[in-house]
Amino acid sequence: MQLPFEQFPALSAIGTCRHVFTQRIPGILVSHDKGEVLTRLDAAHREIRNAIGVGDWPLLTAQQIHSNKIAVADEVGSALRPDREPRGAASLSGREFPGCDGLITSQPGIALGIYVADCCAVYLIDLQTPVIGLVHSGKRGTATGVVSNAIGQMIDRFGSDPENMIVQLSPCIRPPHYEIDFAAEIARQCRALGVKQIHDSGICTACDLGRYYSYRAEKGKTGRMLALIGLNPTIGN
Repeated sequence: MQLPFEQFPALSAIGTCRHVFTQRIPGILVSHDKGEVLTRLDAAHREIRNAIGVGDWPLLTAQQIHSNKIAVADEVGSALRPDREPRGAASLSGREFPGCDGLITSQPGIALGIYVADCCAVYLIDLQTPVIGLVHSGKRGTATGVVSNAIGQMIDRFGSDPENMIVQLSPCIRPPHYEIDFAAEIARQCRALGVKQIHDSGICTACDLGRYYSYRAEKGKTGRMLALIGLNPTIGN
């Protein structure tokens, strides 16, 4: 049986990273709160992670509070808060970073994860440095520039050049099922920073409930898609 996930051609075409965007998982009841839903989806998500070859990588996620804060995972065993204060030595395996909506790293063999169900998962890849990011951006995050902040931190901390970046937007809710087109605004913000390679799936999550979860269409009782990206361990070797 084919596993329910998709990959984006623009990211699959490069050898720098591995990525995935999961779809609706058949047979799993998801009319519960987010914590219970993620527990129920975990086994299926693990199977998909194994299928793309990242099953044994540490999985780092963000708390996702609809902010514009970004956390930096700068080395295995340590990380930075959104305000860049040192957190000290700590295992990165399966941890959630509080108070932020995006993650960036230059470390290979680490999977960055974001859960969405209408908001956009925005994949950021700098091919030259290399460094990657993954951002949760909905109406509020887009309005406060969470993706712009992530790109800015990639520039400031890692020396990234926006002209070398690839940006990929996941399926997310769009008009007429939502009052604004925040995917278009995310793309506009990226262009304003000098990013030239911007790819948008163009898919509305609320338009295909057989394939995706939609928080709005399902009135808050739904599952979550896992967006994931990680640098290949061979990078820099």
